[in-house]
Amino acid sequence: MNRSEEYQIQIRGLDKSFGAHKVLRGVDLDIERGHINVVIGGSGQGKSVLMKHLMGLLKPDAGHIWVDGEDVVPMNDVQLNRLRRKFGMAFQYAALFDSLTVEQNVAFPLVEHTNKSKSEIHDLVLKRLDQLGMRNVEKKFPAELSGGMRKRVGLARALILEPEILLYDEPTTGLDPVATKNVDDMIRDISKETGVTSVVISHDMASTFRIADRISMLYEGKIAISATPDEFKKSTLPFVREFVEMSGTVTFEKHYEIGDEDTTTPGDS
Repeated sequence: MNRSEEYQIQIRGLDKSFGAHKVLRGVDLDIERGHINVVIGGSGQGKSVLMKHLMGLLKPDAGHIWVDGEDVVPMNDVQLNRLRRKFGMAFQYAALFDSLTVEQNVAFPLVEHTNKSKSEIHDLVLKRLDQLGMRNVEKKFPAELSGGMRKRVGLARALILEPEILLYDEPTTGLDPVATKNVDDMIRDISKETGVTSVVISHDMASTFRIADRISMLYEGKIAISATPDEFKKSTLPFVREFVEMSGTVTFEKHYEIGDEDTTTPGDS
């Protein structure tokens, strides 16, 4: 597939099974370049499995994944290592090294993948922490930080190599409402400031509607719908409406037929 200026990642016909359990069943998905793309779905629907395929951490049973026009699926280890330099990963629970300070955690990718001097690394780390509102924490250890602050440190580490694509795995899991909104604001700010392509795996609909430019729902192994937030809220698909309503973020309007109050017909909100 030729490089697309609109879509940085394009997925076609992706299948993946683990033994007799088929997780992905012909996934088709386009990830918009420079936008926040949120993939939602219930537990066990294969969201994390899909994300691992994007970086070549898993090989599909069938299908293709193009990143900037290059097919990830047939790549060897050398080619995959080159490709992965385009990605940054913000893990669900930050995945920080407990024995390292905040500065050492954020600096880790620079130490491993560049030849920058200690002073250059130090300056870059402090700059990134400052951009994320994390002043004067570089000497602290992860155990000394709140959950929201650990998320920010994890994001600082993911951004330190200036990736083109940033993957977020359930970024608001375990956070209180205030911390959740702070992380949402941070994701939006990073997107606007850097132009990075963001792929967010989530089941948090309130957060999704705050940050998403496009929402795609994984259901029974396929992308059932991919739409803007406004379009998504108007969906008449029963499982979409149920998923959104159960989250408490949107109540769809129900239209009653005259003379038959016991019968409801789904309608657009």
